[in-house]
Amino acid sequence: MKTKLLAAAGLLALFVTQNVSAQSLEKLNWFNEPEKWEIPNKNTFKMFVPAKTDYWRISHYGFTVDDAPFYYGNYGGEFEVKVKITGAYVTTFDQMGIMLRVDHENWIKAGVEFVNGKQNVSAVVTHKTSDWSVVELDKAPKSIWMKAVRKLDAVEIFYSLDDKKYTMIRTCWFKDNCPVMVGLVGACPDGKGFEAVFEDFKVTQTPDQRRLDWAKKQPN
Repeated sequence: MKTKLLAAAGLLALFVTQNVSAQSLEKLNWFNEPEKWEIPNKNTFKMFVPAKTDYWRISHYGFTVDDAPFYYGNYGGEFEVKVKITGAYVTTFDQMGIMLRVDHENWIKAGVEFVNGKQNVSAVVTHKTSDWSVVELDKAPKSIWMKAVRKLDAVEIFYSLDDKKYTMIRTCWFKDNCPVMVGLVGACPDGKGFEAVFEDFKVTQTPDQRRLDWAKKQPN
């Protein structure tokens, strides 16, 4: 019993410690750094998404692109990532949101994609080839919140209009037991670029489910 309690206490302490730690925007890394970006305060990140940039692999269109700006940190295990996004969308396929990336063949991007004058909640999941899920919004909110939760070998993707009620738009397979690049992404495949604002970006590590299950099975 003592062993189980110590294991559980250790997991809880780890969770509490990591849950209260905030991301430092200044310490993130660039993949395809854009010309214009800034961190005006500790909770806000802005960039001008450059023209003719995107992430996509093969499916439907027959081409592969991997050249849009992505500002990220590295995380292992299970976690929740959340951010508030606000975009000055102009041209069809202007997009911004969060990205989870293992490598150039395995990644997820989820956020808002502007299509035919409408904001759409969008998720592109790529395992060698890309697919696209999209939900058109009735109205054009100033901002939305995006959230992704990595659990074992899956990721759940949510959006919210008020940071209170979250709606799940996708559950997909995602490689587990490997580090993941997690961060902020924007793309502008067809336009001249646009301004993207990200606020309150946070990654919260959660206790590994396999380890919790193991602790429960230990003898008293």
